[in-house]
Amino acid sequence: MRGGIDRRSFVVGGAALLLAPLAVRARAGHHESAGLSAELTGALEKSPYVYVSPLKSDGSESTCHGEVWYGWQDGAVYLVTSKDSWKARAVARGLTRARLWVGDHGRWKRPVLGVNEAFREAPRFDARVALSKDGAAFGKLMESYVGKYGTPFTSVWKSRMESGFADGSRVLLRYAPAART
Repeated sequence: MRGGIDRRSFVVGGAALLLAPLAVRARAGHHESAGLSAELTGALEKSPYVYVSPLKSDGSESTCHGEVWYGWQDGAVYLVTSKDSWKARAVARGLTRARLWVGDHGRWKRPVLGVNEAFREAPRFDARVALSKDGAAFGKLMESYVGKYGTPFTSVWKSRMESGFADGSRVLLRYAPAART
């Protein structure tokens, strides 16, 4: 010990000073994750859709893309989908990485005009995806869908999603930001 403070106290005190801003942001409800920009985090809090593409084992995008309803909660994107959907099947096959674009750029597939690639200009990030059985996260997502999507959700989809989650025909997917791209 030199000068009244030992090395351990110095390191612990320094770590506390460095981590204090993170603790304050977490308590304030700040959801910036994995280095996502404030612009991207803001878009996740406001956008009606994310566009999702599973990433193959070599890192290239799957040919499956789609715009989906989602919730941004606890620093991750959550969505409910059929256990037979391409998103759920990709996770079951071990494809646990995905790319997400945030915004409303219309339907990806158009019956007459073909494919709409406008979403590619939107803010994006790569994520790790996992199936979640977290009933509390599912409940929170259903509440957010009611506020975000209103009557189309409550009149048609809410009961389908709830009963599907309960019987296992629908799954909850959690996309945690992995890196800013």
